[in-house]
Amino acid sequence: MRRYASVMARLRVALCQLDTVVGDLDANVAKILAAMGQAESDGADLAVFPELAVTGYPPEDLLLKPSFVEENLAALERVAAASGTMASIVGYVDENGDLYNAAAVVGGGKLHGVWHKQLLPNYGVFDERRYFAAGRDPSEVYVVGGVRIGVTICEDAWGPAGPVARLGSGGAELVVVLNASPFRQGVLSTRRRMLATRAADSSTALVYVNLVGGQDELVFDGGSMVFDHDGVLVASLGQFEEATRVVEIDIQPAYRKRLLDPRGYEGAPVLPGVLVSDRRETGEHPGGEVTSVARQLTEEEEVYRALVVATRDYVEKGRFRAVLIALSGGVDSSLVATVAVDALGPSRVHGVLLPSRYSSAHSLADAEQLAKNLGIETRTIPIEAAHGALSGLLAAAVGGAGELPAGLTDENLQARIRGNLVMGLSNELGMLVLTTGNKSEMAVGYATLYGDMAGGFAVIKDVPKTLVYDLARWRNEVAGTDLIPQHVIDKPPSAELRPGQRDDESLPPYSVLDPILQGYVEQDRTIEELVEAGHDEAVVRRVVELVDRAEYKRRQAAPGPRVTTRGFGKDRRMPITNGFRHERTPPRTTRVVEDEA
Repeated sequence: MRRYASVMARLRVALCQLDTVVGDLDANVAKILAAMGQAESDGADLAVFPELAVTGYPPEDLLLKPSFVEENLAALERVAAASGTMASIVGYVDENGDLYNAAAVVGGGKLHGVWHKQLLPNYGVFDERRYFAAGRDPSEVYVVGGVRIGVTICEDAWGPAGPVARLGSGGAELVVVLNASPFRQGVLSTRRRMLATRAADSSTALVYVNLVGGQDELVFDGGSMVFDHDGVLVASLGQFEEATRVVEIDIQPAYRKRLLDPRGYEGAPVLPGVLVSDRRETGEHPGGEVTSVARQLTEEEEVYRALVVATRDYVEKGRFRAVLIALSGGVDSSLVATVAVDALGPSRVHGVLLPSRYSSAHSLADAEQLAKNLGIETRTIPIEAAHGALSGLLAAAVGGAGELPAGLTDENLQARIRGNLVMGLSNELGMLVLTTGNKSEMAVGYATLYGDMAGGFAVIKDVPKTLVYDLARWRNEVAGTDLIPQHVIDKPPSAELRPGQRDDESLPPYSVLDPILQGYVEQDRTIEELVEAGHDEAVVRRVVELVDRAEYKRRQAAPGPRVTTRGFGKDRRMPITNGFRHERTPPRTTRVVEDEA
């Protein structure tokens, strides 16, 4: 009879925190095999990969293509066939009448078992029930190096009475969790608290491996973690970086928790164990190990790094050569340009200055100084000739003479001239246009369709204006110099589309606006609740009306990374034609929804 775990065991587990590409099965397999090879050479007993590592996450309607599902299955076969003496757990899409978000346990050149994700998120940015069927309760564990291992996928770990608890009561000594958990502000601390609780409640060590990288509106931050059976965080990887690192974990034998604290285990059957691999003779393997908890980033640093990774991956995975940004001399375009340089390098970032009759000399000087500081190429195209000509045409079309009078039509005309020019340069030069509107502007419609909204990727679409300033200051502190000119940060924000224009003539100050937007957009607070929270009723009513009326604009905006608790796009899907009014406060029920997959 084989004895799997008679004494305290130690298991070397490789955390394979990868940046995969949705749909690029060959590239994903190559990345998985490279990480498996590195983990083998570092003496790992087990390698754990992110959720749906074979297909990339989320594959969305690619799953409706039978050829895609079949090629994904063939890709998994290649991974299994290439597996060596080390065991690996890899995410892929399984098919058996229905589709399943699955994790395959492979080793020794073959497939040993499959876990089908049981808890399917269907809230926020997730719609997994559109594609996947739910798996059944755990029926087995996998024995690797003498350790009984339970397998789960992302949302499975968020339910207190979910698969982790049932695996623990069934004799698992280690539970692995494959994840594609998108970033939002503050989510890392939330994950840590939840995972520590799961590990302690189930009395199992727990390994959480998360995806990293950008995918359209989502950005994944990694931050993979290992907990002991008491729920103590013993090791973690950094956020926003690929890594394959080995952690040596002390494993408590399953029978100890049944003897020492039988609560929850009395009468629970021990799950059968499927032997995957024996304990490996690893010897000494210098390098590749992580034995400490990674430094937790500040709020500004993690948001900034999320924007950099999202921009880099959107450009790289979309196979764009370079990016183009309209530089106004304002803080928004300055921050976008700085993020783009950090993501791609200065040689792949190009600026265009588009001065009008209303552009101030200091704004042009600020834009030129920023470009010099970043080391990027710029070109200048004055729009006066086009402005005068088109203004005259429009004035004549409505029965006037000369040019349009100052007003909204003329302001939008200037923005649309600029939009035409940047898109023309995009066509001619083969560059992706990065738009520069922030979340505060997108929320209230303070942007021009086919004007400053024209472009392919909206870098700060989910960054409120007050946070834009915080990020600009933080980036300067890191640089140790005014990379973004201090005058850009200090001057009152203005679109400069009419003489002496300032944003606070059209909108409440951003220090007032942003908290109202957070309450209304991210928390679904009513007008009454916002007023009770201390906001001026007239201002609240005006902001709510602006947000509701601008939905049609947001539907036509470029995609951009989601970094707050609720962004426009996948997160918030409001009808464009909408007659609902916000006059009454409905009775509230308390429901906590965690934003993980």
